[in-house]
Amino acid sequence: MQNGRNSNMNTRHQRPAAQSAGAPKRWASNPARSQPKDSHNARRNYERYLALAQAEALSGNTVGAENYYQHAEHYFRSMSSDPATARAPEEKDPR
Repeated sequence: MQNGRNSNMNTRHQRPAAQSAGAPKRWASNPARSQPKDSHNARRNYERYLALAQAEALSGNTVGAENYYQHAEHYFRSMSSDPATARAPEEKDPR
């Protein structure tokens, strides 16, 4: 009786060498980023994270506030990169 492991090696399908050696890549190494589609979601998320940051700052949690400020900054930058947005809202920092 053969070991189950050896019998599996015999039934494994081998890939032909030509497929793996010279096959072209299906993806670009540095694809262009897509443009933001909807600045309304970015604005809403910016305002949401800004409010959360302010609430954390008022409660004395500076680490939590900084975390939320960083999230808000991400959405602020998303809005700034969108040409359809005329101007971004001003950030209020209670520090």
